[in-house]
Amino acid sequence: MEKSGSLDDLDLALVHALQLDGRAAFNRIGEVLGVSEHTIARRYRRLRGEGLLRVVGVLDGALYGHTSWAVRLVCTPDAAGPVAEALARRDDTVWVRLTSGGTEIVCGVHAAGEDGGELLLKKLPRTPRVVAMTAHAFLHMYAGWRSRVAVLSDDQAARLRFPPQPQDVPPSPVAVSLGEQDRAVLRVLAQDGRAGYGELAAAGRCSQSTVRRRLDHLRGAGALRFDVEIPPQALGYRAEAWLWMKVRPSRLAEVGAALAAHPEVDVAAAITGPSNLMAGVTCRDTQDLYRYLTERVAPLEGVRELETSPVIRTVKRVGTVLL
Repeated sequence: MEKSGSLDDLDLALVHALQLDGRAAFNRIGEVLGVSEHTIARRYRRLRGEGLLRVVGVLDGALYGHTSWAVRLVCTPDAAGPVAEALARRDDTVWVRLTSGGTEIVCGVHAAGEDGGELLLKKLPRTPRVVAMTAHAFLHMYAGWRSRVAVLSDDQAARLRFPPQPQDVPPSPVAVSLGEQDRAVLRVLAQDGRAGYGELAAAGRCSQSTVRRRLDHLRGAGALRFDVEIPPQALGYRAEAWLWMKVRPSRLAEVGAALAAHPEVDVAAAITGPSNLMAGVTCRDTQDLYRYLTERVAPLEGVRELETSPVIRTVKRVGTVLL
């Protein structure tokens, strides 16, 4: 196997293992990979310290009446950076990226209920340097933040996957009531999905056994998952872009499903607003992106207009501010 970016074979195996179970014990990962627990712990600490790897706990907001939005802001050239950083510090923004030469900001927001657009308008930085805004509610996800690391064998994956299921069938998400204790624990997991049970118990003011049982319950219900965040550059990908498409309504589901099958697509969703389909794509380089647009997207029937917004800088990635 070739090295990908700055990660070697063992690093990639560790990443894949954590994608299967973000809180898997290091001794279990080491046993499956055939190395010592110490080696796995050392690799994890190095990758996390270098900003190449992070595990985060993510609650399924849709189960609790939250609406996901993609918001596009156009700023004057001198304002985009400061505005993006201000948005990144907000708790309700999930990710924030500078695009289109550094004058546009695209961010993901979770808002309670259906009033996300109004809420955003009230809370955006009050500055005349924000010259335009569009807000797009997510209606349907065709592909959601696909992983680009899959190096373990089927047997290894089966031994590490959470929850262990004979046919790899994910649990059907079920809404679970959340108390203040749960929210305190979830705030810690949003920053470090591998936080120890002692730290989580202290945050929730409860016992470690209570925290352990509660996490198992939330995960088993499909309400809580653990994502692995890794910069695409570390895997050898250097061209990211958002695609905004106007698709004939009768072809929307067909085009969305086609995009979801493309390995270049990280996320694809039907949305509200002037565009009705958006996709985030990652390619090796700009030439690879050009080939993808002209050879894979252009032939799709029903795509009437396509706008490409290259990502210049990621300011926040899954809850982490990257300043």
